[in-house]
Amino acid sequence: MNSAEEPEEPASADGGKRQLLRIWLPLLVLSILLVIVMQLVALPASLLLGPMLASILIVFSGRRITMPRLPFNLAQGVLGCLIARTMTWPVLQEIAADWMIFVAGVLSVVFASIAIGWVLARYQVLPGTTAIWGAFPGAASVMTLMSASFGADMRLVAFMQYTRVVIVTLVAATFARFWTGGAAETAVPVTWFAEPAWGPLAQTLALILIGVFFGRWLKLPAGPMLATVIAGSVLNVTGLIEIELPQILLAIAYATLGWGIGARFDRAVIVDAGRAMPRVIASILALVAICGVLAALLVWLTGIDPLSAYLATSPGGADSIAIISASTDVDVAFVMSMQIARFFFVMALGPILAKLVAKHSRF
Repeated sequence: MNSAEEPEEPASADGGKRQLLRIWLPLLVLSILLVIVMQLVALPASLLLGPMLASILIVFSGRRITMPRLPFNLAQGVLGCLIARTMTWPVLQEIAADWMIFVAGVLSVVFASIAIGWVLARYQVLPGTTAIWGAFPGAASVMTLMSASFGADMRLVAFMQYTRVVIVTLVAATFARFWTGGAAETAVPVTWFAEPAWGPLAQTLALILIGVFFGRWLKLPAGPMLATVIAGSVLNVTGLIEIELPQILLAIAYATLGWGIGARFDRAVIVDAGRAMPRVIASILALVAICGVLAALLVWLTGIDPLSAYLATSPGGADSIAIISASTDVDVAFVMSMQIARFFFVMALGPILAKLVAKHSRF
């Protein structure tokens, strides 16, 4: 079992106090500082990246972080609810109305990503399935968590996924600003302590607990998250539940996931990641360029506006793409439906595709 999910061993009161002062308090303070800095420079996914980077720095300094399994699983359940909330009846209607366009768009971006992952694996930039999972254009946190259950190195997948999130979001935001003459904004005010709708929140917390329980009981890969996604999506589409996720709950879940992922890094992994960085960045820029070409084809074939086409085909960072879309004059329903359809496609078929492509990437 990986250290990020291992339950903590029983400790004495003095030992627990020392661990609090030596590890958890510095980790919390450093995480908050990094999140603030990232928020100030409008860096995407800062609520997860800040804690993850803080965890890596603490581990690199020689201190070991042991993330209890239950909080990590509950954070996965919160993430599952976040995903399930995107699956709505209007999204399904949008996909059904233009299903041929969605199939072509989803498959084009997925296979472009797989091709780049194959090249990285073939030339041993990253090992086997790790390269494929790192190249998948899904939600970075989900691809990272799922990869660990299918034989990939979660740490290197996280390195590649979040590097792509930053690059893709910066490119997309720049393109949106250029297209709108600088009028687009990529950040919105966050209300941290707004009073939630207590009924839907109770339903959401019950869904998280049930999803985590069945995910662990069934021993599914990334079970707590996947069980919650499946149950939550069905309930959300049918209108049987209203998913309520206060910002403070999301922040706690993101921090827990970030700490759990970062705790797996060690000096050797950090060195390997640094060595692969130039080629990984080159592969990400190549994918961005390919998606730009696919967007141009989408404009030519369907007549949709170029910015909507580009945001729809943008490979990853769906939450950031949602913010950019909401603050610009684009077809938001089309953009997010394409992003969500691609995400669910990769989540469903990712394990099979990663195994198949990795097998054929060997010399």
